[in-house]
Amino acid sequence: MNLTEKVAELPLSPGVYLMKDSLGHIIYVGKAKRLKKRVQSYFYNSTGHSPKVKQLVRNIKDLDYIVTDTEFEAFMLECHLIKEIKPMYNKKMKNPLAYTYIAVRMDRLYRQLEVTYDSNDDEHSLYFGPYTSRSTVERAVLGIKENQKILCSSPRNKNTLCLNHALGLCLGMCAGGEALEKYNEIIDRIIALLHGLDTSILSDLEWRMSQAAEKYDFETAAKYRDYTGAVSSLLQKEKVIGFTEENKNIVVLEPMNEYNLKLILIKGSVILYHAKLDTESADPKQLHAVIQSAITDQFMNQGVEVREELSRHKLDEAQIIYSYLKSSSGSYLIIPDEWLVSTTHPDLDEAVHEMLKSYFRLPVS
Repeated sequence: MNLTEKVAELPLSPGVYLMKDSLGHIIYVGKAKRLKKRVQSYFYNSTGHSPKVKQLVRNIKDLDYIVTDTEFEAFMLECHLIKEIKPMYNKKMKNPLAYTYIAVRMDRLYRQLEVTYDSNDDEHSLYFGPYTSRSTVERAVLGIKENQKILCSSPRNKNTLCLNHALGLCLGMCAGGEALEKYNEIIDRIIALLHGLDTSILSDLEWRMSQAAEKYDFETAAKYRDYTGAVSSLLQKEKVIGFTEENKNIVVLEPMNEYNLKLILIKGSVILYHAKLDTESADPKQLHAVIQSAITDQFMNQGVEVREELSRHKLDEAQIIYSYLKSSSGSYLIIPDEWLVSTTHPDLDEAVHEMLKSYFRLPVS
């Protein structure tokens, strides 16, 4: 069967596709909600494709695919296969140096904000990340420094004002005194921002953007729009990391079709269990019992054993899970550990009942 015939026979199902070159090497892995439509898009109406995609298409000579029950499973499988195979066109995950951290250097003349690839290069530093885009991190840090007037051009010169101070971009903390006190307050605000505790710096950037737009200074407005977007991206990533490091017990229930649901149980960023539930042959009470039993069996048996440090290699799965939960067409539950002390905890029973109400007309319990 040639490539054209394979594309024509692809199913309209969620899954992962693996593009191959003339030697049979996998050069690209992608995921799709509807495999046939997604793969066809590479070969039809290609005038709007980026140069990278056009080059990829020229090298595609064959393909394989793997059908999944849900789009979420396709996302997770794609992530796993990219890390395992490292296809040449999947640039996003091919290089561990693509992961970047923000470091607050604590052992300098005064605390300094830097961008680094290594989160273990200095025990005297405070780290945030990992982040997947160095350019986004650098733009965010530059925007914060410029907006807060801490863009020092000679941070290691003691008691000497830098050129940026004369340009109005630096408070003059190099010389100490009140400027250094103000600088330390700003660094505390930046740390609070990256912890998600104080977003006033982000508000400052948004205000600068709106002020520039009101004055028809569209170049400055665009610059602060980019700064604002970059900082917002960092805060989103910190939410992902925090959510995953809490090692939550997550229950996902997603519709597959008119007659089936998919139950997925996740601990932190680890999928513990998944099963297909037949809503046609089982009544709501039976499904309730199956779901509650799976929850207690899986989460009570796993305990803390599945806890993993969130490394740069876990960040992609964490992002997929977090984004899926926030935008899912299905429903999900977060199960507190205290609900797992017994197999018949009333709060767990009520939570499962509420989850099933979105799929069945159930009475109030």
